[in-house]
Amino acid sequence: MLMIIQIKSDLKKYSNPEKISVLSNFFKTGKGEYGEGDVFIGVTVPDTREVAKKYKDINLDLVSDLLESKIHEERLLGVLILVQKYQYNNDDEIFLFYKKHNRKINNWDLVDLTAPKIVGQFVTALRNTVTNNSLLLRLAKSKNLWERRIAVLATFALIKDKQYDQSLRIAELLLNDRHDLIHKAVGWMLREIGKRDPGVEEEFLKKYSKVMPRTMLRYAIEKFPEKKRQEYLHLN
Repeated sequence: MLMIIQIKSDLKKYSNPEKISVLSNFFKTGKGEYGEGDVFIGVTVPDTREVAKKYKDINLDLVSDLLESKIHEERLLGVLILVQKYQYNNDDEIFLFYKKHNRKINNWDLVDLTAPKIVGQFVTALRNTVTNNSLLLRLAKSKNLWERRIAVLATFALIKDKQYDQSLRIAELLLNDRHDLIHKAVGWMLREIGKRDPGVEEEFLKKYSKVMPRTMLRYAIEKFPEKKRQEYLHLN
């Protein structure tokens, strides 16, 4: 009990009250918004990382306490500690713990800073297409927004390993998703594929650019030459 109090106290030392309203607005904490009810204390990600480094060796029970917090930065601290643990050990226990608690990873920054480095690295290391498909597709089909975003962002690790099939399959599956945060995430991953293999991205776009959400398309073609970008936008 004393340890978790100390951890939270160390994090709170970095709190800046002036940032609270800015972060609350940025992460959409208003009624009916995706981050409704999330509470901020005004700590930046770099400062939270510093605290995570200090406490990277704490046990998972303490991490669980952080993930149960209503305070956004405390949950962020918890998942960043998990990233630290996984980077040092590549321990399946960390992946399973993350998977068990992923409903607490419930805002886009919590997902984006962790899913590629834990779920993504886990499935990349497996080199087992059947297992990868089962795990990521199950998340991609979830009714939970954050689990779907975890599925999309996890493929970033595969993309960096020049494995594009999973990302493309999930992108196809989520073409009709209703949430803007999924449109942005899928478009981002398509753009990352394009950085490594423009032909693969363009093949996907030629097939789906006319039906994909406009936000998804804009993110996907963001780095295209202006003339080509405008051509895609006018096709949509």
